[in-house]
Amino acid sequence: MEFVERLNALSAKIRQQGPAIQTEEATKIAFVMPFINSVLGYDVFDPSEVTPEYVCDVGTKKGEKIDYAIMKNGEIQILIECKKIGEPLHINHASQLFRYFHVTTARISILTNGQVYRFFTDLDAPNKMDEKPFLELDLLDIDEHALPELQKLTKSAFDVDSIISAAGELKYVGQIKKEMASQFSQPSDEFVKFFATRVYDGIITQKVREQFTTLTRKAAIQFLGDQINDRLKSAMSGAVEPSYAMEAVESSPVSESAEDNAEDQIQTTLEELEGFHIVKAIVRAVVDAKRIVHRDTKSYFGVLLDDNNRKPICRLHFNRSQKYIGLFDSDKNETRHPIASLDEIYGFAEQLKSTISLYE
Repeated sequence: MEFVERLNALSAKIRQQGPAIQTEEATKIAFVMPFINSVLGYDVFDPSEVTPEYVCDVGTKKGEKIDYAIMKNGEIQILIECKKIGEPLHINHASQLFRYFHVTTARISILTNGQVYRFFTDLDAPNKMDEKPFLELDLLDIDEHALPELQKLTKSAFDVDSIISAAGELKYVGQIKKEMASQFSQPSDEFVKFFATRVYDGIITQKVREQFTTLTRKAAIQFLGDQINDRLKSAMSGAVEPSYAMEAVESSPVSESAEDNAEDQIQTTLEELEGFHIVKAIVRAVVDAKRIVHRDTKSYFGVLLDDNNRKPICRLHFNRSQKYIGLFDSDKNETRHPIASLDEIYGFAEQLKSTISLYE
């Protein structure tokens, strides 16, 4: 199998077997060892390549062990510390990695719970492991941008110099993306002020700032939706009309109302918007795209025909780590189907188009 196929196979295994895993040792056997062996390509049964329970005495700390040390050309290249699947990966869980990192030849360390992998190096200070990872990989939500860098850690393509040279950019680009996502979802006062002072000529009072907070978030969501729409236009080689559900932003601050306050509690995400445009691109083959709209709620993101609650096309349940698409039968009973990525929505194309036919 190719690299991506092996990664996807492990992802499917985690999705299927993860709920049954109760201990750290079971996590290592079921998920971490296959990651080292199948994905990275190191022989977990060859001690010259992979040493489990690696002992590295540091100062007064004697007999402590790191879960795995990966060797190449007789030198330690990667240290791995494991936790039980589902356990949060806090930096204080990496105390052994911190201690061992500066007394071995390893330049890469990994903290994992079998599902999420966090990769560290020594960008901030030589021979001292950084507190923030330069790369993070969730096997149940694989970021394709991370795959080229992960491949550099495989046995056949191991290139530590290339990894380290790219690590700085990966680390800070990743942190900037997280900050952008945070600002788009919950704009800070500084972020709101940055835009408000460029489009509003009056004095920025507290009331104006509160109104522009709502407007800034709406503008960010619409901007992201436009970008997704453009990508889908290119992919489908045809025009995709902008959604009517994208609310127009007023040119000047509007008065607050109870309805606005209720809407503020609903956070429309980029993934939900991208999922909506995928559904729209599918069903436009059987219905005018202008008739497909979305309504976001606290519990799900709904896609409707004619903006009519009695004509549900599907529901996107993306508020938890496990994502679902909810499809409807002729009696409008919803059945949820788990999906690992947005691309899997395309696998339900015929069912989505059949749902449209129920209302036509």
